[in-house]
Amino acid sequence: MTVVCYSQSERGKRMVVSTKSIIKEEVKMKKTVVAVVVLVIVAFVGSALAVPPGKTVEFAGGSAGKVVFDGKIHADKGLKCNDCHTKIFPMKKGGKYTMADMNAGKNCGECHNGTKAFKSSDAANCAKCHKK
Repeated sequence: MTVVCYSQSERGKRMVVSTKSIIKEEVKMKKTVVAVVVLVIVAFVGSALAVPPGKTVEFAGGSAGKVVFDGKIHADKGLKCNDCHTKIFPMKKGGKYTMADMNAGKNCGECHNGTKAFKSSDAANCAKCHKK
């Protein structure tokens, strides 16, 4: 048995709306809700992957010692995550960073150039990032 509902159309005439079209609209709405929920979850997971306060990210630093990145130090200077991510760095952890690239103004060297922040190529500053 098919149930038929009547609805007012834009011009005031009655139009027949079948249960099939109602079900199609419900399915469409459910898909939209699921898509919005997925987007919200992705946004929260992205922020969960960030370095939380009190935590650090470590990179192999070769003979100079490992490099320890502490987001709190940068936040205390007034920087926000999106000042560097994704303009300079990807959001995911990891990556290969070299002193040659930094000294050429890439990666950390984009700010650590002696103007915005301490110069990465100055040997007196090595211990600010490298920990033995």
